[in-house]
Amino acid sequence: MASKVSLKAKGKSAKGSKSSEDRSTAKCLKEWSTWAIKKAKIVTHYGFIPLVIIIGMNSEPKPQLYQLLSPV
Repeated sequence: MASKVSLKAKGKSAKGSKSSEDRSTAKCLKEWSTWAIKKAKIVTHYGFIPLVIIIGMNSEPKPQLYQLLSPV
């Protein structure tokens, strides 16, 4: 007996499956959101302390930079 090559999709049945365009859109959206979250983490990590210093420098009374950075 000769074996037949099956073109059925593995896993879930092919009925009602998304088109390749829908899958690529979903994959693109997932990749973009992952990229955006990674960049946001980096910006938050390196931008938080400078933001606190800038806010502190613009408050009243105006402290000197060494006063903001000293632990006392």
